[in-house]
Amino acid sequence: MTHGPYGKGIAWSQPNNPSFPQWNAMCKERPEIFDGSSCKYITWETVDPERWTAWGYAVVRGDGLLYCIEWAGTRDWSTGKVGLCGISYYAINQWQVAALQPPHLVAMIPWEGASDIYREIYRHGGILSNYFINYLYNIVIVNQHGKGTHMDHWLGESSSGPEKLSEQELAKNRVDPLESPRNEHIIDGEHYVSRQADFSKINVPLLSCASWAGFGLHQRGNFEGFLQSASEQKWLEVHPGKHKEWFYLPAGYQLQKRFFDRFLKGEANGMDQEPRVLLNIRYPGERFVLRKENEWPLSRTQWTKFYLDASNMSLSTCPSLSAAECSFSALTSAGAVFNSAGLEQEYEITGPIAARIRLTSSTKDADLFLTLRAFDPSEKEIVFHGTVDPRSVLSQGCLRASHRALDSEKTLPYRPYHSHMKQEFLSPGQQYDLDIEMWPTCIVLSKGSTLQLVIDGKDFARQENEVIVRGPLRLAGSGCFLHDDPVDRDEKVYGGETKVITSEDSWLLLPIVPKE
Repeated sequence: MTHGPYGKGIAWSQPNNPSFPQWNAMCKERPEIFDGSSCKYITWETVDPERWTAWGYAVVRGDGLLYCIEWAGTRDWSTGKVGLCGISYYAINQWQVAALQPPHLVAMIPWEGASDIYREIYRHGGILSNYFINYLYNIVIVNQHGKGTHMDHWLGESSSGPEKLSEQELAKNRVDPLESPRNEHIIDGEHYVSRQADFSKINVPLLSCASWAGFGLHQRGNFEGFLQSASEQKWLEVHPGKHKEWFYLPAGYQLQKRFFDRFLKGEANGMDQEPRVLLNIRYPGERFVLRKENEWPLSRTQWTKFYLDASNMSLSTCPSLSAAECSFSALTSAGAVFNSAGLEQEYEITGPIAARIRLTSSTKDADLFLTLRAFDPSEKEIVFHGTVDPRSVLSQGCLRASHRALDSEKTLPYRPYHSHMKQEFLSPGQQYDLDIEMWPTCIVLSKGSTLQLVIDGKDFARQENEVIVRGPLRLAGSGCFLHDDPVDRDEKVYGGETKVITSEDSWLLLPIVPKE
């Protein structure tokens, strides 16, 4: 079952579908998705009915925000066992509804879907993530009830209901998704908490599937959902590639089917005996090797600090003996760039990342954007095709300095957890330590490779000649998850001079995994 806002009757392969370009590209790049199916019944980010019905399943696809699990579980054609499976929005609401414990919900596969509305969708590190929300809004409103923009591909009627409403009527029936988080709900609280999952109440078997390069929306929630859910039978799978791609590839289907065959059909296929963590380990050149682990983060991780030294703009495992500093204009100049020497041996970096940055600001607040990059021995950047951006970096994280307060109960040495319950503005010129969460990564680097940490006052972006334009998206290294709203990022507050002070208390904490 899936329930969402994108039009249950709009075939993904319809040329007038707003998401058709993504379908067209995937068909050309991944023709194997047609193995065993014509794919003509697929809608955006939902399962393929042709394939699943052939495997003995019923498929229910709905529009809107109402959950109909109990309806499906009591039909004549139903065994009474309902599973949820879908991507992004269709994963986000899985976390939410599973916490309500509907009696007929038996298992779930949230695939690349956020689970924390504040930290993973609206406000990354307390900073408004505005571009994607507007982009999503424009995709959703073409299917608003009464819009009449698209026809249901199979029923031959409007996909947005029988009514035809005027633009004025349509406007009254929707809200601006940026207005509330921009002006009313800047800090976390009941507004967001009431809209996200209570992991302690999720008890059904689950397979949480994350993307290594899903920064900004499609990664952190799957790690947190796996770790925090109360389910006794739960698995974490992490894969590379574009958003949606692995969901429709043969390996993705095989994993989904094996999981549901075990928990919806009761087949003794060994799925419940699998190690709980399935990682596609990344190597340069888009090479991946599946490795099975028993926990996350990996218990054999050697948490290693790489210290920042502004005297020579270096990253090193040896702490700086004296303080040094560098500065940049937050909105108008390049940020601070710290580089390591060539690695003395092969390194595997797999797990969460944290950083501690000491700073001063010339204004009452500052936004920090951290980006981890890697370069091979020939100085060529090591990149991967991420959720959206074809040249994704290794990891990213950001934090608004006034949101620096940590939740002491939830913070871990390798995963700072900010409460976001208050704003503590800065005194210009005074030093502050910021603990910054960076989203998990995985990469095996050869001897001689180098690491780079970029600290900036704005979203990471490559040179203009490296920007890739795809429709309305300008992809410069941070995908479409940008933070440039002029209201939230008032240049009088966030456009000052930021100074980074380095010492033995300034570091990047990396999860180094030794060979088994």
